[in-house]
Amino acid sequence: MSQQLVLDDTSDAKNLARILYIAHGITFFFSLGMLSILPVIVNHIKRPDTAGSLVHSHHTWMIRTFWYYLAWMALGWVLFATIIGLPLAFVIWGAAWIWHAYRLIRGFIDLNNNKAEYV
Repeated sequence: MSQQLVLDDTSDAKNLARILYIAHGITFFFSLGMLSILPVIVNHIKRPDTAGSLVHSHHTWMIRTFWYYLAWMALGWVLFATIIGLPLAFVIWGAAWIWHAYRLIRGFIDLNNNKAEYV
């Protein structure tokens, strides 16, 4: 009886997802998330390769996090342009920043604990 080495493709996909969480975190820290367009492009490219696995849900989680964060930041800028909405813009930006940080941290922890993300 011979033993065969079986390579686990999900470990490579999982490592890439970890790297993407870190990339999102770094760009979030240095550019308030605006440079996250680079890792989100990789998320969009790699998500179909992970269909049916828990990593697929993490790619979706990161993609949605980026686009919702971008929408909230844009709303803040619209309110910032008006004098009346200025205080509300700061509240929206602060809440969006905290929400974005929470989703990146939670996603990274859940990926390491082999949990899928549900939006």
